[in-house]
Amino acid sequence: MRNKNFMDLAIEEAKKAASEGDIPVGAVVVYKDEVIGRGRNLRRIDHDPTSHAEIVAIREAAKARGSWNLSGCEIYVTLEPCPMCAGAIVQSRIAKVVYGCTDPKAGASGTLYDITRDTRLNHRCEVIKGIEENRCRKMLQDFFVECRNKKRKTNDTSLGSP
Repeated sequence: MRNKNFMDLAIEEAKKAASEGDIPVGAVVVYKDEVIGRGRNLRRIDHDPTSHAEIVAIREAAKARGSWNLSGCEIYVTLEPCPMCAGAIVQSRIAKVVYGCTDPKAGASGTLYDITRDTRLNHRCEVIKGIEENRCRKMLQDFFVECRNKKRKTNDTSLGSP
């Protein structure tokens, strides 16, 4: 139940990203059952390729803790972290990663790579996957279907009326 509750908060962040026109990925960082960082994809808004939900949430959590070291924290994210985000999670010493759906094209917490549990690195995280998986996947699928439909409409109208 606890994982679901925090994932619900990450899903709220993802919905905000979608409403702002960005890919719906959301994240929250939790310390001792308190949310200390929230993030959503802001790449398109900020024109910043590093503004992934996890990075935004980690930055906010680090400010809240007054330290880069987030030992004892957990991150809940709607989509499996990419290599950049998995690296940031390891570097910030987050203890646990909980994610919704896997990312077959860029997943770095068990799918394509396993950066968060790589024994060659100086820190490893516990990883729990599949929390609210169907909701997280559907949100992403719906977003991309809508993007494709908008693109088709734009292409159709640019051709002119018969």
